[in-house]
Amino acid sequence: MMASNSDNHDISTRFESNNNYDRMKPKIFISPPTDDDVIINLDSCAESSKEFCIPVIDVGDIKEADDRQRKMIIDQVISACENFGFFQVVNHCVPKILMDEMLENIYMFNEQSAEGKSSYISKFDLYKAPTTNWRDTYYCYMAPTPPKTEEIPIILRDTMMEYSDFMEKLGLELFKLMSEGLGLTRNYLTDMECAKVWALICNYYPECPQPELAVGKSKHSDAYFLTILPQDNHISSLQVLHKNQWVDVPPLHGALIVNVGDILQASISLSGIIQIVSNDRLKSVEHMALANLEHPRASIGCFFYGSYLEQPTRKYGPIKELLTETDCPGYREMTSYEYIAHSYEIGLKGKYPLTKFKL
Repeated sequence: MMASNSDNHDISTRFESNNNYDRMKPKIFISPPTDDDVIINLDSCAESSKEFCIPVIDVGDIKEADDRQRKMIIDQVISACENFGFFQVVNHCVPKILMDEMLENIYMFNEQSAEGKSSYISKFDLYKAPTTNWRDTYYCYMAPTPPKTEEIPIILRDTMMEYSDFMEKLGLELFKLMSEGLGLTRNYLTDMECAKVWALICNYYPECPQPELAVGKSKHSDAYFLTILPQDNHISSLQVLHKNQWVDVPPLHGALIVNVGDILQASISLSGIIQIVSNDRLKSVEHMALANLEHPRASIGCFFYGSYLEQPTRKYGPIKELLTETDCPGYREMTSYEYIAHSYEIGLKGKYPLTKFKL
């Protein structure tokens, strides 16, 4: 496992098999036992998962649905966004075989020799977060200007380009459903350019010799508008903070997880950029990925950034059409660049980026 091109830590080094934290190496991966934000009780999480299930929404008929059927799907989406911040969609437009192939290619890319991947791997929070996450990451901006074919690793190239086309279509459809569910015009969120800039982020989580001391990805909320990702079918490691308790989200083959980002919450006003524009009506929920002893795991997230790169001066704030005399703006206006830069600045430290922008 590699941290970055310039990192000289031997990340493939195994932890020593004992409970002496002072002797564990490499220490950059060890979550201190006193850090309650990172160390969790796996038994209690497993127990709580039996009582919790994020909504699963069938969107297969959305194109041909009559007004009544479309409203039912929209109501399910908005209810999930308001109450959970996470939901899964099934019977969407993305072929299962393509999703499986994309995940398999992420395995192949990361399990090749270091020479074949060293120029592509990154870890943005390596020296910012208190604990280095047990993962390697490859990310690629797909819009508004797609990468040149030769810029994508050859193992991922063809599949990623095809997969990205489906992600864009699904993302645009989800923004339309959310717009209607909020009582706005169908294209309101897309006209706000919520889907103007987006990227695919491929994470690879190797087997961890002592997963109780490490974390795949620290607790965080997504500092964007919307995230879409398939879960690896081999193992469950995604956990969501629901009612102050970490709960497991078991993988459902063929389903895609959708979660609200910070900016959308604030615009509609319940979380992240989506939380910001929704003025917390839609929820951006904290989540994390666990390290695992027995199996590696892969994920590929599609992150919608808004006008992050194209219009760094465009400001987002609570949508005025959603405000009333008694429902005042909960956040100040900001650019997506300002918000995302602040999120990167604090790293994956378990801090909530939205706090800085609250009114």
